[in-house]
Amino acid sequence: MPTSPTDTVEDYLLLWVLASVALGFLFPSIAVVTRALTPILAVMIGSVSLTLSAERFGEIAATDLAAVLAGHLTMPALAYAIARALTLSPELTVGFVVLGAVTPELVTPVMTELAGGDTALSSTALVAAGVGSLGVVPPVVTLLGGGVDVPARPIVEQIAVAVVAPMALAVGARAWRPARIGAYDDYYPAVSALMVVLIIGGVTAANAALVRANVPVLASVGVGAVALNAGGYAVGLLFSRGRSRPTRIASVLSVGMRDFAVAAALVVAAGLPTVASLPAVAFGIVEMATSAGLARWVGGSD
Repeated sequence: MPTSPTDTVEDYLLLWVLASVALGFLFPSIAVVTRALTPILAVMIGSVSLTLSAERFGEIAATDLAAVLAGHLTMPALAYAIARALTLSPELTVGFVVLGAVTPELVTPVMTELAGGDTALSSTALVAAGVGSLGVVPPVVTLLGGGVDVPARPIVEQIAVAVVAPMALAVGARAWRPARIGAYDDYYPAVSALMVVLIIGGVTAANAALVRANVPVLASVGVGAVALNAGGYAVGLLFSRGRSRPTRIASVLSVGMRDFAVAAALVVAAGLPTVASLPAVAFGIVEMATSAGLARWVGGSD
């Protein structure tokens, strides 16, 4: 049983996420949360990054990082294959390809921490994929998504403001005052988890009307989202065969989780029909539920 408020947040994160999704659908006004999405993301990443020391980043094996990134690079092709197998429309196919091509979800380090994985590896992979996405996302989406011109600026701003800056500040703060920052290590993952709940509730509320207006295609999109999420976990596990348990956990979550918020933003920035953001919305709900469940199951088996 949970013994503290932080245990209540972390141990029952899946239930909190599902409750947040339900509230988002019932009360669309919760979408106001998305106006503060960037600072919420920054708090989320910054909080979990406070558990990291510079020494932990230095301990990451280059081969482990390469394996995670290799798995990450397979995701656009997997997303395209799933969309084609489901005979989805060109707009929805583009939405899936964008989803597969974007960075790992910003909450991945949080879930990795809760699951007992290598948080430094997942954080480093997130930053590396974010920087690399500038050269990967546009050509991949153009090749597989019907010639869509994807602007790089939203990705740059999202990664710089919500990932790199808070991560650098957090790691720097820990290096400056290791004892003082380390005294609250038990609280940082819970703070990040609360930010996850806020994000999924706000995003669900912001897209509630869109989902209701596209019920006929929602079933196919939902199947595709589940397939991409599960396929990503499988790819992450495949590319991390023979490695340590923490490395496998980080790889599975880093590859299987996609940044649905960035994907939705890119769809809008590209001027596509709003229905093209449905894969991102559906995937966000699926991945938050499955990753929270995985974190609880795997983390509880230590």
